[in-house]
Amino acid sequence: MQLVKTKRDTLLRPLQIVSGIVERRHTLPILANILIRKDGEKVSFLSTDIEVQITTHAEIGSGGEVSATTVAARKLLDILRALPDSGDVALSIANKRMTVQSGKSRFALQTLAAEEFPTVAQAEQYNAKVTLPQKTLKHLFNMVHFAMAQQDIRYYLNGMLLVVDGRNVIAVATDGHRLAFCQVETDQEFQRQEVIIPRKTILELQRLLEDLENPVELEIANNQVKFTFADIELISKLVEGKFPDYTRVIPKGYKNNFTMDRQTLLHSLQRAAIMTSDKFKGVRCIISPGSLKISSTNADQEEAVEELEIDYGGDSIDIGFNVTYLLDVLNNLKGDNINIALGDANSSALITVPDNGDFKYVVMPMRI
Repeated sequence: MQLVKTKRDTLLRPLQIVSGIVERRHTLPILANILIRKDGEKVSFLSTDIEVQITTHAEIGSGGEVSATTVAARKLLDILRALPDSGDVALSIANKRMTVQSGKSRFALQTLAAEEFPTVAQAEQYNAKVTLPQKTLKHLFNMVHFAMAQQDIRYYLNGMLLVVDGRNVIAVATDGHRLAFCQVETDQEFQRQEVIIPRKTILELQRLLEDLENPVELEIANNQVKFTFADIELISKLVEGKFPDYTRVIPKGYKNNFTMDRQTLLHSLQRAAIMTSDKFKGVRCIISPGSLKISSTNADQEEAVEELEIDYGGDSIDIGFNVTYLLDVLNNLKGDNINIALGDANSSALITVPDNGDFKYVVMPMRI
């Protein structure tokens, strides 16, 4: 029975959307597959790793039958990518095998029964619903994602805190050494809700969201979150746990601060980073009236020194930072200038954008 007959690229797009979360090595072999359901012309593609589930649809069905099957996601994707982009592709099923045919190329793949595929159950009730332009949500995630922990035993740090409160949607991420905060204002009103979205979900959404005004609908339940945009639906479990109180981490009232060109500082730190080692990424910053001196050394006694003029009249401060944490934020910001506020050599630094209270980045000092 024929499932699909369409242009290669038309079939490739929905497969690329859902295949990002598919893991080759999973305790359940069927999770390396995607679920393809056909109802007449409507075809849905679904993948899950038990934590996250992505579904998308396309009107590419062939014939009026209803059927469903699962097939290895990576193999099907690799086959389609290798086929000529101009030709038609047909998918058909017979005797528990899927045949992929294009021109004189033919491939036979094993399938597993659709009934055995474990899908994520949708929450019965969502407590909050937020609608934002895709580009706004993508911006929110882009501004904080780099501060998420990667494999911390404090599992609640391996994700992003999302807060809806009043008219604001707030994203916060921290790995214990630095914290990124960003908020956007909406024309909707919400009761305060806080959820922790897993790291994998955030990275997948960054891949799928586009810089468009088209809306994305975000729905929050007690144990899951759902994003609906374009022809994509993404459901994710939430991380349980208590996220640190970010309002206590963000310093207030620092008297020592200066504004400088973002690109100038970025390039100086990139050069200084060359002399750091993989194990020790520290750079020393000596801030004094009118001057910022950045230096780095390594175990071979090699050294880099950068001196920059700054408009600063505060206390002299000798402080060290992990250069990667500074490069991360400078690479993700887009504005021309940044503001750096400091307490003393033992206090965290606060990086903000002039005349914009919607973004804050806190980075702890390190001993050099």
